[in-house]
Amino acid sequence: MTHRIHALPSQLINQIAAGEVVERPASVIKELVENSLDADATQIDVDVVQGGVKRMRVRDDGLGISRNDLSLALSRHATSKVASLEDLEGIRSMGFRGEALPSIASVSRLILLSRERGADQAWKLDGESLEPAPAAHPEGTTVDVQDLFYNTPARRKFLKTDKTEFRHLEQVLRRLALARFDVAFKLQHNGKPVFSARQANNVGERETRIANLLGQGFIDNSLRFEHEAAGLRLSGWIGLPAFSRSQADMQYFFVNGRMVRDKLVSHAVRQAYQDVLYHGRHPAYLLYLELAPELVDVNVHPTKHEVRFREGRLVHDYLFRTLHQVLADVRPGDQVVPPESSRQVSPGDTPVLPPVAMAAGQASVREPAQSYQSAFRWQMPGATTASRLARPASAPIPDNGEMPALGYALAQLHGVYILAQNAAGLIIVDMHAAHERIVYERLKQSLDGQGIRSQPLLVPVSVKVSPREVQLAAENQGVLKELGLEIDQLDTATLVVRSLPALLEGADAENLVRDLLSDLVTHGSSGRIRQAINEVLSTIACHGSVRANRRLALEEMNALLRDIESTERSGQCNHGRPTCTQLSMAELDKLFLRGR
Repeated sequence: MTHRIHALPSQLINQIAAGEVVERPASVIKELVENSLDADATQIDVDVVQGGVKRMRVRDDGLGISRNDLSLALSRHATSKVASLEDLEGIRSMGFRGEALPSIASVSRLILLSRERGADQAWKLDGESLEPAPAAHPEGTTVDVQDLFYNTPARRKFLKTDKTEFRHLEQVLRRLALARFDVAFKLQHNGKPVFSARQANNVGERETRIANLLGQGFIDNSLRFEHEAAGLRLSGWIGLPAFSRSQADMQYFFVNGRMVRDKLVSHAVRQAYQDVLYHGRHPAYLLYLELAPELVDVNVHPTKHEVRFREGRLVHDYLFRTLHQVLADVRPGDQVVPPESSRQVSPGDTPVLPPVAMAAGQASVREPAQSYQSAFRWQMPGATTASRLARPASAPIPDNGEMPALGYALAQLHGVYILAQNAAGLIIVDMHAAHERIVYERLKQSLDGQGIRSQPLLVPVSVKVSPREVQLAAENQGVLKELGLEIDQLDTATLVVRSLPALLEGADAENLVRDLLSDLVTHGSSGRIRQAINEVLSTIACHGSVRANRRLALEEMNALLRDIESTERSGQCNHGRPTCTQLSMAELDKLFLRGR
């Protein structure tokens, strides 16, 4: 049998393209709303029936489409957004391929109505018409999509229940509403309002929108920041470690306003949180990265969910260092509720900690903490016993008349908790968890100052790897030596490990090197060695910290409070548990029904 090559009909071509672009109703909404955003819309209304399977209507007040361009809008590869390869390499719009509308029209009954801004007449075109007809419509565009996949029953069978499809659609629109604060959004399902988001032009209005879309808990337990360096700008909100999630269901990342899922980004964020997050938990965040369009390729996936950074390692390191510093700069004292706070607390609420506003151009701003010597200073081998120096309990107010953020100790509770009074109310400190973090951070600082000492292996370990990994090991010799690793090339597919960091004596050298090289291949960098060393330091800190049931004098408790205030990441212990919490006077009064 002879197989002849022939051209496919345009309808079939569009339906094939729809297989990549139109997966479910949520895909349609994403494409249509992004078109509205590209048309400079300030108001976008979405009406959905039966989860979007029966009907989806998107109306905007954007630039509109002229009569002459209306038919062209439903033609494949027709777009106003790119005209040359140069445009494609610096895309600033959400859409650019000219595939969405013809693909959607090929698998649904589509009606397009539009009135160009400043025009006297609106025009209507359905998916089967050749010529637009006059219509009544305000400035802007409405796309009405009915009976999705009516002509491709096999695709329709893969759709889930109306409830499930609508949940996906709603999630997409919520993400778009988080991406563009300058645009108002409305969503209706089966004639009932689901959510409405007005334009948000300042921080307060934006946080109100975020609270409506993600819940007030996210705003109450997150840090807002802005940071700019090396042509990159990162801003947004990152959840406090105590606000971690069992699933990665509250992670939103936008690149130049485009919502994306990216392994490089996820890896950088995980690294930033690795020292403060409880095992198996996931951080919550809402982040916006801005960079020159020429430095990011958005044309790498049919649905445009993924991007490729031209300087991936630079972006990864910038994300990690910025978020790591924001988290490091948070002290429990920064998160204390002020005494005049009138926040409403519901029964069963965990006392929440207000966000720290960061100034543009830096990860955080903080005055240097007053220096105190801890009563529990970690003793390195050979050091003399640290003298105990703390503010006497009989002098609770410092010379400047200001009370420290964590106040002054009142008593110990069951040899486990320190109770302290500050300007806002009552502070409760888990003394072992807090001291564990203090000792851990000092050990890391000491190690950074002395460098990582290398320990030669009695028997070098051979590791079979790929030629690419051999090349990576050669290219990163300097970095490996700084980490206490000595790795030589034995042949084109074998490395030999001659030394490891002294703190990792007895570690599985082969698996450690394989994991490290895997990170270098995937992300261009690795924190495996540092992570492994930190785990050792964490264990040392745990065993070297003040234990439960140890009786402390007031001056010892106060010294610990001062150290907590001045130590990085002291809001969580090494395992991600909180070290202290605040109960405001308002919360205490509510417990005892005072003022009712």
